[in-house]
Amino acid sequence: MSADRNPSALLLLPPPPAFSFDQVKETFGPSLINVLTKLSDGLDASKLHVLDIALVVPIPPEGKPRAKVFAQLQQYLTSMYSLVGVICATQNIELDVPGGIDTRVVFVNANGRPLTQASDSPQFGPVLDLQSLANSGREWDHIFHPSNLIGKELANSFAKAQSRGDTAARLQAIASNPDWTVPEPLLIPDHQPSKPHSSVIVGGTFDHLHLGHKLLLTAEALALDPSDQDARLIVGVTGDALLVNKKHAEFLEDWEQRWQSTASFLSAIMDFTPGQEPPKIERSTEPKTVLVNIQPKLTFEFVEISDPFGPTITKEDIDVIVVSRETRSGGAAVNDERIKKGWKALTVFEVDVLQSGDSVTTTENFESKISSTEIRRRRAHLSKV
Repeated sequence: MSADRNPSALLLLPPPPAFSFDQVKETFGPSLINVLTKLSDGLDASKLHVLDIALVVPIPPEGKPRAKVFAQLQQYLTSMYSLVGVICATQNIELDVPGGIDTRVVFVNANGRPLTQASDSPQFGPVLDLQSLANSGREWDHIFHPSNLIGKELANSFAKAQSRGDTAARLQAIASNPDWTVPEPLLIPDHQPSKPHSSVIVGGTFDHLHLGHKLLLTAEALALDPSDQDARLIVGVTGDALLVNKKHAEFLEDWEQRWQSTASFLSAIMDFTPGQEPPKIERSTEPKTVLVNIQPKLTFEFVEISDPFGPTITKEDIDVIVVSRETRSGGAAVNDERIKKGWKALTVFEVDVLQSGDSVTTTENFESKISSTEIRRRRAHLSKV
């Protein structure tokens, strides 16, 4: 590992028996505790340890567009990020700061094919095939997998899919539960009429990026369908002027820092092209906007928000808005305004909230890792020590 890059690891997880938090915790808890504690031991306080978690999910072909399986995938995503937060809260492991762990979750689509067979369709994360993941050029120092039979089979498939041939030396079995039964089918597409979506928006402050932000941004990426059309993720990032009354405002990151950390995370879960050139960046004003061209047909657009609606009422050609369960009223308000303008209402995709478990102590520590206000409070406290 070069001295200037952060250490990194990959955790490969086979399909679960179900997507609920309790089932995910029971199935993957031992493996995730093992990996997170292993990575946290002896961490360089100046470095951030990256952990990519790849969740294999057999998405049936009829599950496209992704809207048909969005609800189940976001539930799994929420359960996994919740489990990471709970484990780090109970084990006193820092997240997303130097000396801590930066966790990113993506999906591997089995899609009824052998895992080593590449997809013929255009694709980008957070859903990709195993071959694209294995040959992305990411330099994982460790590749972990459950020690049971289903975990070993997944590790073998990953090794076969990789063209470099040096994977075996980095594969590492970790403690896990015995094999479990995966229902057939695991994902059941809904029967509501839907179409592929090429333009999706989400909004927020995105100060000191944490697990809650990662959940929301990954859900936004899940709502976007790979196709021959140009795909666009729009992120409304609250402007600095609207944040002056926030608690511990002196420790807020500025707009430039916040869009850049958001762009970095989205790139990490969406761009698996090996040897990719640095993205092309274009800037404009009124409103302040940054376009980041990630791939020929994938663009991130970051827009400064100066009112409650942002780009949702200035850009007609948006398909979907992603909201958390706590902010569902915001999606309804946006559509009210769009209908007043004679525009189509946006499809609203809702994301669950992270769960902290039952322990009061765990809940307090958990909140400290997923709240921007609490992160700023801790930094304010440290500055006085």
